[in-house]
Formats: sequence, C-alpha cells, structure tokens
Amino acid sequence: MIPQDPVILLSFINTQLRDNYGSLEALAEGLDLSREELDNIISKLKSLGYEYHQGQNKFV
Repeated sequence: MIPQDPVILLSFINTQLRDNYGSLEALAEGLDLSREELDNIISKLKSLGYEYHQGQNKFV
C-alpha cells in the first residue's frame, strides 16, 4: 500500500497529508502505521533532503 520508491513515497505522503490528514500523527494512525514504519518513512524522505514541516503539514 505504501510506495517503496522514495520519490513516489514523497508524493504519496504529501498528497495524503494535504487531502486527508491534519498531521503526521493522524496520517500514521489513519494508515495504521507503527512507530517503526513511520520512522522508516521519515528516514527515507530525509535521505532525499526532505523534512516534515508541521506548520505546512508537509515534507519540504
């Protein structure tokens, strides 16, 4: 369900945050992600140079 390719993952996560979830925590809960899975996603996106910005509710 969650894309493995980091670039597609970035698009998927930011789209989900924009359209369906008000926070990263809400996304994790809504997609039934464990803390480890969420940390893995954050790590993958960080490897591309993106970090979660709470005020914008997206990875920038």
